Amino acid sequence: MTDREQYTPGPANGAQVRKDGEKWTLILVRELHHSPEKVWQALTDPAHLREWAPFEADGSLGTVGTTVKLTTVGAPTPQVSETTVTRADAPKVLVYNWGAQDIRWELEVLGSGTRLTLWHNIDRRFISWGAAGWHICFDVLERLLAGGPIGRIVGAGAMKFGGWQRLNAEYAKQFGVDTPGLPTNAPKR
Repeated sequence: MTDREQYTPGPANGAQVRKDGEKWTLILVRELHHSPEKVWQALTDPAHLREWAPFEADGSLGTVGTTVKLTTVGAPTPQVSETTVTRADAPKVLVYNWGAQDIRWELEVLGSGTRLTLWHNIDRRFISWGAAGWHICFDVLERLLAGGPIGRIVGAGAMKFGGWQRLNAEYAKQFGVDTPGLPTNAPKR
């Protein structure tokens, strides 16, 4: 059995939601056992992003003013959006948008590791989906940084992966929202 086949996400934790009318922001925190410099590279380098992130980047996200195309992975119809990096203070803060959604990464030194905080505004109807998806992405990122990559688990593939439905339900309960149903074209377990 491979490491990927043995992977099961842990319980929903480290997440909260900020509500500003119809605009909801998911805030997800994860403590990683790697330096901010190593985490920064995983957040900005296209080769690293291909291993864990829910999108492909056609260039580095590490420089302010850089325009990069981000393409969803695992979606029934890939969405391509052009983004401009609006803040890149290596290895502390990275800000850009993904389509109409704002993404902000904050990296803080935590002992010999990093406290990674993601701020991502997501349609409130799908905030639990976003939390479950990013939770799995963060797990995959941690394994990649530790030298034991298990491969990207995103989009429709994540939704049928063991543990995603549980995470979605746990986050929905934490946030006080209903769990949205799977889209009709999403794979079933």
